[in-house]
Amino acid sequence: MPSPQLALIALIVGAVIGTGFTVLLSWAYRARAKYAEETSTAIPAGVDDVLAGMDDAACVMDASGLVVAVSKAAARFGIETGAVLENTELRQLVRHVRSTNVSATETLRLAGGRTLDPRLVSARASAVGTRLTLLIIRDVTERERLDQMRNDFVANTSHELKTPVGAVSLLAEAIESAADDPQQVRLFASRISAEASRLGQLTGRIMSLSRLQAAESLSDVAPVAIDEVVASSIEAHAVQADSAGVELSRGGDRGVWVQGDSQILAEAVGNLIANAIVYSPKGSKVGIGVSADADVVEIAVTDQGIGISEADRERIFERFYRADEARSRRTGGTGLGLSIVKHATQRHGGEVRLWSRPGRGSTFTIRLPRIDAPDTGGKKKHKKKRARKAGKGEARVRNGETA
Repeated sequence: MPSPQLALIALIVGAVIGTGFTVLLSWAYRARAKYAEETSTAIPAGVDDVLAGMDDAACVMDASGLVVAVSKAAARFGIETGAVLENTELRQLVRHVRSTNVSATETLRLAGGRTLDPRLVSARASAVGTRLTLLIIRDVTERERLDQMRNDFVANTSHELKTPVGAVSLLAEAIESAADDPQQVRLFASRISAEASRLGQLTGRIMSLSRLQAAESLSDVAPVAIDEVVASSIEAHAVQADSAGVELSRGGDRGVWVQGDSQILAEAVGNLIANAIVYSPKGSKVGIGVSADADVVEIAVTDQGIGISEADRERIFERFYRADEARSRRTGGTGLGLSIVKHATQRHGGEVRLWSRPGRGSTFTIRLPRIDAPDTGGKKKHKKKRARKAGKGEARVRNGETA
């Protein structure tokens, strides 16, 4: 075979071998890269920055279910780096996503971590690479509560508004038909007055609660004597207590002061007293006690009534929520009193606590920051001194002198 042909054949064979070797080398590199990717537990670039900027609880887990990165909010659910997920449902969600490689979302109720009460969450898991899974936990508890409050608002308010309005309309027609019977007219007129009072109480409490929730801070703040707040609240409900056969008893510390709005505080304490009277049996006692230390003033209202079940305690301070709807409607309750107490106390930088046992009664305690008693002596002396000077000036003017 001639030399040129041999050279051409050798060139072709060399090219084929070189191409095959190149392809084989490229495949080996790709296989190696894929294997490294599949076995790598390194977090992709930017994921840490995304987690740091998230408000929701989130974490990244490897194939073994170990948490390798977390957001700040993850600690609320007890999720920490280097640990596994404690919640079984979350682990199942992550395993499902890892096996199907398809993102999934579930609504769960979680407990534990740094929160004491169960939280309703929307958990979404997505694959990040081949070995990592991103889990995002969004707390939707407040949304659930708002939906429940909205439903309560519609159900209770529609009933409470329609009942007195409808009653007033019917009673007005009854008065018109009984115009010749003065006794019946007086009876229907008294009922109209009662229904109008009930309607006014409901609208007034709605307005009070709206003002408390809308205002960022109290507008009229001054030193408030707790003695005056308690005394005015007891006096305002003395007639109600006498009619119900319930005794009001005041005890505890005196001479303590807080910073705030005396009218709002009196309304809050008054709501607690009114509720205690309504839910107390005839012949029982409602105690209003005040205790104070160096920093906190506690106003406790204790009754010997029916008590509150554990299931109702979680929602008792929500708007329009009533533990005993039938009793509340018979007594004209609106379901707003305790919500006003809660918001009024929070506006004063305090909190409301509840102790209750069914069949033994309840104790609602308002806790407020204490302040020192204002020094009014110097002001009174200063006013008297100015009054004496003003009197002398008037005398000199009357005598023809220049003041």
